[in-house]
Amino acid sequence: MIEIAGVTHAYRTESGPLPVLRDLSLSVPENGFAAVVGPSGCGKSTLTRLIAGLMKPDTGDVRLHGEKVKGPKSTVGMAFQNPVLLEWRTILDNVILPLEIVAPRMPRKDRVARAEHLLGLVGLAGFEDKRPSELSGGMRQRASLCRALVHKPEVLILDEPFGALDAFTREDLWQLMHTLRAEEPFTSLLITHDLRESIFLADQVVVLSGRPATTQHILDVSFEGARVLDDLYTQKATDMLAILRHEIQVAQGRAETAEAAE
Repeated sequence: MIEIAGVTHAYRTESGPLPVLRDLSLSVPENGFAAVVGPSGCGKSTLTRLIAGLMKPDTGDVRLHGEKVKGPKSTVGMAFQNPVLLEWRTILDNVILPLEIVAPRMPRKDRVARAEHLLGLVGLAGFEDKRPSELSGGMRQRASLCRALVHKPEVLILDEPFGALDAFTREDLWQLMHTLRAEEPFTSLLITHDLRESIFLADQVVVLSGRPATTQHILDVSFEGARVLDDLYTQKATDMLAILRHEIQVAQGRAETAEAAE
């Protein structure tokens, strides 16, 4: 579903190009779930913008379902760390907003039915007429997930959507993501700094490092049966953290060697 091949990208600044990604490649199968981890500033959020069609790579290809991404696509949903709900709209009207844009001819009753179904799945039935300020942070993020999924996107991009929440709420929403995937199949790419989160949610974890960043490791995550937060996940997260630290050290060593050679 998501195919990224040899992508390189740099931002244009007054002092010249600022390389962010270099020869980055990864793929996510249909209905798969990939998590991208790496140090701050390594280009993880840039990657999401490229997949969403909000930016174009300097070189390389980004494809969704085999089609080259040339601009924003209605088949992509996005959720961010900040739910960015509109305070002047009710929760219900916030959720149906994407349908007003991508399906303007859909009758309102059908939009409402779709939104109410999702709100019921995430435990927000009865809160349809509330304003965002009347909900807790976790509830607002649940509404944001509903809004991202209301138009049945093929791809859901999650840019650290649980990062600002307390540990209890965050783990509750991790479990909710598994429920949503079972009820509303979609392909997903998650940006996160939380290694336990990546292990609990994803089928594969992509480790980025270096400046500019490139793919260092792709770790397959496979468990039999339902996933639960136990010592097994904690140990896997610990192992991944060791790999990530090692790759950062290797990348830093390469950068220092390159600078010395110059």
